[in-house]
Amino acid sequence: MNYKKITRKKIYEEVADIIIEMIKSGQLKPGDQLDSVQELANKFQVGRSAIREALTSLRAMGLIEMRQGEGTFVKTFTPNNLTYPIQSAMLMTKKNIEELLEVRLILEAAIVVNAAQKRTMEDLHEMRLHLEEMMVHAENAELGERADLAFHLAIAKAADNALLSSLMQHVSDLMTEAMRETRRICLYDEKQTLAQLNEQHLLIYRQIEAQNIAEAEQAMKSHLRFVESVLAKHMEGEID
Repeated sequence: MNYKKITRKKIYEEVADIIIEMIKSGQLKPGDQLDSVQELANKFQVGRSAIREALTSLRAMGLIEMRQGEGTFVKTFTPNNLTYPIQSAMLMTKKNIEELLEVRLILEAAIVVNAAQKRTMEDLHEMRLHLEEMMVHAENAELGERADLAFHLAIAKAADNALLSSLMQHVSDLMTEAMRETRRICLYDEKQTLAQLNEQHLLIYRQIEAQNIAEAEQAMKSHLRFVESVLAKHMEGEID
């Protein structure tokens, strides 16, 4: 049996994580100026080199900007910043998630129509493989999420449209965050909805297999609206 190696975070990564959390919580707002490198080093009780590496990392993520002669400032985050999608997903607001789900609904409805028309036996085999992985890992949020995303990407591949596949891949990391949250909610709060997710994926697959174009489109839309309802219910609970 292979076990995942546990690695310790480097000091600069810990510093970066704390600053990211401060941005997420609103302690640091867009336009706010960060303390100087020396002041940050004193407050975090680390060396200045660790602070510089943390700031370089945050700048690469698009979260801060360094203005010559002025200092370091928190940038305004927008969902258009897709260059570093994983970090962007971490900072997504309720509105950002709603917009992502709207994009998914439009994009994947078009993709599944093409997939139902053009799918090959090889495409179907790949989809089945990921469906089986979802069933096997139903109790594991991380592995289930990976299989979930792989299933949707396999449908995009079956659509046989390079532009659609490219668009799908472009938002896949943001999708991963939403899928992970959906499965986490289902696993810990409402376990019975995991079965519903699996049934929805199976129905999408069967309609693609049978080349039922309208039914495949409807199955995909119903699935994505279900995901939206799960996330919306959870976000309302957090607000309350």
